[in-house]
Amino acid sequence: MRSAALYGTLGSLILTGLTGLPAAPAHALDPGLVEARGVALAASRAAAKGIDFGDCPAVEGLPEPIECGTVSVPLDYAHPNGKHIRLTVSRARAAGDEDERQGAIVFNPGGPGGNGMFYPLLTRLPQWRDISDAYDLIGYAPRGVGRSAPLSCVDPAGFVKGPTDAPQHPSAAYKERQLAKAEAYARGCARRGGAGLRHFTSLNNARDLDVLRAALGEKKLTYMGASYGTYFGALYAEMFPTHVRRMVFDSIVNPDPRKIWYGNNLDQSEAFERRWADWRRWVGHHHAVYHLGRTPKEVLASYEKASKRLAKRPAGGTVGPGQLQSAFLKSGYADSHWARDAQALSAYLRGDDKPLIALAAPGAESARAAENENAVYTVVECNDTAWPHSWPTWEHDNDRLSRKAPFETWSNAFMNLPCAFWKGPQQKPLEVRVDRKGGLPGVLLLAAERDAATPYKGALELQRRLGGSALVTERGAGTHGIGGGPNACVNRYLEKYLLDGQLPARRTYCAPRAEPRATT
Repeated sequence: MRSAALYGTLGSLILTGLTGLPAAPAHALDPGLVEARGVALAASRAAAKGIDFGDCPAVEGLPEPIECGTVSVPLDYAHPNGKHIRLTVSRARAAGDEDERQGAIVFNPGGPGGNGMFYPLLTRLPQWRDISDAYDLIGYAPRGVGRSAPLSCVDPAGFVKGPTDAPQHPSAAYKERQLAKAEAYARGCARRGGAGLRHFTSLNNARDLDVLRAALGEKKLTYMGASYGTYFGALYAEMFPTHVRRMVFDSIVNPDPRKIWYGNNLDQSEAFERRWADWRRWVGHHHAVYHLGRTPKEVLASYEKASKRLAKRPAGGTVGPGQLQSAFLKSGYADSHWARDAQALSAYLRGDDKPLIALAAPGAESARAAENENAVYTVVECNDTAWPHSWPTWEHDNDRLSRKAPFETWSNAFMNLPCAFWKGPQQKPLEVRVDRKGGLPGVLLLAAERDAATPYKGALELQRRLGGSALVTERGAGTHGIGGGPNACVNRYLEKYLLDGQLPARRTYCAPRAEPRATT
């Protein structure tokens, strides 16, 4: 959006002063300024009303003493007096003494489509104890997610059915079927979402965050975002720099507008190939346990053998090559999946398919949440930017990439392909460039060098764009999301920043956590 830079230059003037300006016809104002007025008005109302926290609905699965409530936000910030939607919010109150407390910290786990309502449960983990003594832990479901004006593009009952295929080098006929499926999915989003669908964007997620800040009674925001949460968190930093108290960005999306989102997905597919090789190397080192091969090449042959067998006879009638690939993709996200996946593959090739079915079979009970998450992911990414509408562009780029990175390339492309058929208006990605001169305090960045979901160069790019930020890197590691995990070095820097406001050196490195043990 051309006028979004106004947020960075006008800063608090927009948010504290514009509610007193005389009304002007909407057509007479810059669109970005109109939306800024809408945020200011919504935040002012939210601050006056607050959040009425009480017992959490059973559907959230959050036990006492966690509390739940809602906050009202405009569907369209250009029309703050128009339709509103309600975002669900969860809270665990700070457990420390009064003199220890530092307000609220808001968390987003990523996505688009991730539901952060679980966040207060982290008070139970020892590595979060000091932080949860100082802060109210605030989780929430962003617009479109969970019970927050939920989006859906297809019937959830049919969304996760198996078996499906996952060819790494798909035929022309297979591509044609995926094109038709993607076009139908895009039509389903438009039909079910209606005229309001255009307002589910990353920019509005950032605006919602400011209304939530105000509703919590916080003059300035303390925020921790992971993965996609780093992207709209960075948008927030650009739009509302003087409203930031402390920010942690963990596993960082490359914010370069040229990468949002088509380029980032290509980079992600290439990075997953490296992590896929990491897993196969580790399995090869434990051949005596899993008997899947001594080298990455031999382990790959074992995986491909299983995939071909599943294509002929799906495990449990529902686990085909597509379910196998989807399940094993999780090994790229976290080392904690490595032993489990190796064990399931080993058992399957020995004739026992039960572990693989337990790991990979689509579950009817999770279908609604899975379809909702995918719908929000699709709608937000398609709305955020202009995508290539030329199928030859998609085919050329992904065919070329799949020759060196076959594991995820085409499955990732097909997941995003509805954006090629998107009919609604699309945003122009905001250029994030802000520093302390613009009122932004120092920000803490966390990243793993071999992260596949958000490749490391994204962290370097964001640091270049956020002046005064500090980057803590877990060397040689690839787990996606490292703050509050098992690396004590990373957690030390996280705590010093959140508890004392102390940033490390601009570039700081931690040794990797130990690789997982082989288990059976």
